[in-house]
Amino acid sequence: MQFGIMSVGDVTTDPTNGSTPSEYERIKATVEIAKLADEVGLDVVALGQHHNPPFVASAPTTTLAYIGAQTKNIILSTSTTLITTTDPVRIAEDYGTLQHLVDGRLDLMLGRGNTAPVYPWFGKDIRDGINLAIENYALLRQLWDRDVVTWEGNYRTPLRGFTATPRPLKGVAPFVWHGSIRSPEIAEQAAFYGDGFFANHIFWPASHTKAMVELYRTRFAAHGHGRPEEAIVGLGGQVFMARRSQEAIRQFRPYFDHAPVYGGGPSLEEFMAQTPLTVGTPGQVIERTLGFREYVGDYQRQLFLMDHAGLPLRTVLEQVELLGTEVVPALRREFAARRSAGVPDGPTHAARVAQGRNHSVGRSVDGPACRGR
Repeated sequence: MQFGIMSVGDVTTDPTNGSTPSEYERIKATVEIAKLADEVGLDVVALGQHHNPPFVASAPTTTLAYIGAQTKNIILSTSTTLITTTDPVRIAEDYGTLQHLVDGRLDLMLGRGNTAPVYPWFGKDIRDGINLAIENYALLRQLWDRDVVTWEGNYRTPLRGFTATPRPLKGVAPFVWHGSIRSPEIAEQAAFYGDGFFANHIFWPASHTKAMVELYRTRFAAHGHGRPEEAIVGLGGQVFMARRSQEAIRQFRPYFDHAPVYGGGPSLEEFMAQTPLTVGTPGQVIERTLGFREYVGDYQRQLFLMDHAGLPLRTVLEQVELLGTEVVPALRREFAARRSAGVPDGPTHAARVAQGRNHSVGRSVDGPACRGR
């Protein structure tokens, strides 16, 4: 099982002292956090994509390339890549190049995003969000899986005899996770292709996440990719830790109360009860995270959101250190001990090359309900 951190790249004022990092400081902090994650043995670092303030994550491939040059083992990923408003040709070539630069230490998570204004900025209509995700991914698959592509759809200019370069490293494209908070169409898309499904799992109760993962697993099997238990599942989560649980709550409360995504909503205690947010000791984080398996089954990737809400870099680095040295080793042991027979490992490029696996083996690359030709 793979464990790591994800970031949305927000620039948020620290409510405890009124300081706001500059964009320069926030970008540099992202790199420092990723480097430490690699040093303490985490498996994945995933960066978001946003094109509006207060975020600085507008160019994840650039940042990931810089991180990749300064790390050794950690898988570079996204959380998420905007498949709706980013040209599939750019995704194929940008991430294809990055895959070569980091020797295959790359996969990506695709999503629609949650910022409505981004659609018209890139010439799209938010009302087409689902159809854009379906059609654009069908094209992306062709660009990676076919040496020469002739294609016509509804949302971009046609392609005639086009070859995306560079070609996938050793003939195997980056593994793809389809990230979703609430859309069953995206779970179906992931299942159709036999790709991974990443349930954001941050703002919703366990019952919702359970239903989405069960849908994906059922459809994964229906499309002939294997048993439901063999489907590739990832979950998001949020944690803040201290040696004493009440100290963790005391430290995190002002950040929770003033964060743009939380402030004015449920109390910290209510939010912890209703969602996977865990604020407490490392032991409590371990226990809570192990509990996710009870409603989603065995899964392959767990990512934690840690660098948000204005938390200072020093604090985030302390959290990553705790995660890598105390929490994740215990989680690895416990998840491995409880894992059912026949459940696949988390995807890596090296393993998929050894298995000779590309995404579209035995599968049409046109996609579910795709209107492209």
